[in-house]
Amino acid sequence: MSSEIRTTDLCDEHPDVLVADPIFRDYGGARLFHGRITTVKVHEDNVLVRKALEEPGQGRVLVVDGGGSLRCALLGDNIAAMAHQNGWAGVIVHGCIRDAEAIARIPIGVKALATHPRKSAKKGAGDRDVAVTFAGVTWVPGELVYADHDGIICAQKQLA
Repeated sequence: MSSEIRTTDLCDEHPDVLVADPIFRDYGGARLFHGRITTVKVHEDNVLVRKALEEPGQGRVLVVDGGGSLRCALLGDNIAAMAHQNGWAGVIVHGCIRDAEAIARIPIGVKALATHPRKSAKKGAGDRDVAVTFAGVTWVPGELVYADHDGIICAQKQLA
């Protein structure tokens, strides 16, 4: 799949596609990204985020349901760099990230609600590869996500 896939074009061609609410900001060095969804559901604890991104990404996108917490970061520059090195296309965080300046220099897609300087807890609590719902969309592992400057869309099958 081309990295030049635009969400606007996909929405025009597939008017019933799911579009996430426009609540995310772009932080990564790659502003256009897409791939198969894998999920983690955590609360102010990024151990499962790191564990997932330590695996070979194979062009996937990690969707992190952090419950929308704005009290700590679930992704920093070290984990983002590791994700890029391991072949992940992007990370979408329903929560915060930190090290935003450094993450902007890493060629990986990163979308999140905001930044926060505090690191998360390290207890390892949460769920992996479960359907999660936020931003008006249910994110299902194995389905596809497409993201760019204009937004994020989800689809059950490849759109382009």
